Amino acid sequence: MKKFVSILMALVFSVIIGGAVSAATGLNPYAVIGGGSVLSALMPKMEGIAPMAIQKEIWITSLVENLFADNSFMSRAFNADEFVMDGKVVHIPNAGSPSNVEKNRSSLPATVKTRNDVDITFNLDEYTTDPIKIGNAEQAELSYNKRESLLMNDRMQLIKEVSEDFLYKWSTSSSSRIIRTTGASYTSHLTGTTGTRKKITKDELLSAMELFNAEDIAQEGRTAMLDAQMYSQLLASLTTSENADFNKQADLAKGVLGKYASFDIMMRSRATRYTAALAPKAWTSAAAATDQAGALLWHSGSVCRALGQTEAFEDEKKPLYYGDIYSFLVRAGGRIMRNDLKGVAAIVQANA
Repeated sequence: MKKFVSILMALVFSVIIGGAVSAATGLNPYAVIGGGSVLSALMPKMEGIAPMAIQKEIWITSLVENLFADNSFMSRAFNADEFVMDGKVVHIPNAGSPSNVEKNRSSLPATVKTRNDVDITFNLDEYTTDPIKIGNAEQAELSYNKRESLLMNDRMQLIKEVSEDFLYKWSTSSSSRIIRTTGASYTSHLTGTTGTRKKITKDELLSAMELFNAEDIAQEGRTAMLDAQMYSQLLASLTTSENADFNKQADLAKGVLGKYASFDIMMRSRATRYTAALAPKAWTSAAAATDQAGALLWHSGSVCRALGQTEAFEDEKKPLYYGDIYSFLVRAGGRIMRNDLKGVAAIVQANA
């Protein structure tokens, strides 16, 4: 009976709407009513359409924009995207040392010299998330936005892993470019470490500035990345007036908390980590009791970053999982640009 009433109501609706459309347009009323009846018959079937799948293009764009956003330290590097080959390898033609310049040359012909150019080549790493399942019952109950919210954590974790790996790849192991901390003794704050370390102070930033100045590294474009503990220690070493000047130069929209000794100061929960032998250590490696926290300092023209393939995968209505499967992939990489390592330094804790 209910079905008969629904059909009858649909027909009445079609006649009313069809008559109105016919009067307004001059079209044949029977044709208009007939077409409306067909659409009405289809309407119940459309009610059962499943929620929309994720918009992969939007996700990929959002992932890239957040990876190299203005407030991301990774945007403060030479962009080598155009040099990515096959989405996996970066090859940057690199000029060697500049030619000698002589004032008022008196001897001709000039001596022709050969310049040794060393191209920069490195592979992009592949970062992938573990597949996540959204069950069939959840699909029916969740809105499009709520389903995307469930996957947001995976995207943010992917960005976090790529970011920390970039800091590792930009770190130097050259003893001439590592400045040791000189502050007061305190208990090491890195997870898994033991013993005491010396705090970072403003003096280490001043030493880094002197190093960059001696190498004619441009003042504009210098960045220092500290972890949360070292950032607090640095602020504690500043005078009241220095703190005021530091805060005046903050640009929070770009992730800059302040400026000191020519460096834009940025902060993360953790920055870099070194072994007792002063070698950079990736965060994916197990912690050692003797590990030492480090701060990375660089000029934007002295390091590079590149983005290759980026994908959002979805596999809907998997019978073995009773739901949809989602995962994400990014190919990215970076390195120090200059073979002489100029424009890159590290401040590493000293044992107290």
